[in-house]
Amino acid sequence: MEDLNSVNKKMHKLMLTNRRTCTISGVNDVLSFDVNEILLETEQGMLMIKGSELHVSRLSLDKGEVDIDGRIDSFTYSETVGYNSKGESLLARLFK
Repeated sequence: MEDLNSVNKKMHKLMLTNRRTCTISGVNDVLSFDVNEILLETEQGMLMIKGSELHVSRLSLDKGEVDIDGRIDSFTYSETVGYNSKGESLLARLFK
């Protein structure tokens, strides 16, 4: 039997070039961003990008794509299973 979750999911891909530019696909939502941190909801979970002088140069949620410029220091993934169904706020999800 085919897994229904895999049918609806987009492919998630992250391409980093010289720690200065990043192209990400499979993005569902941009939850927050500033010059030091960007938080994305992706097909593979929450993705936190940390660095300095970060800038979202292109955003296409229809295609699920984001381009980021700046000095990228780290990528951190966390699970999103069950957060939306519980109705928790963004802060509650971050501090679990």
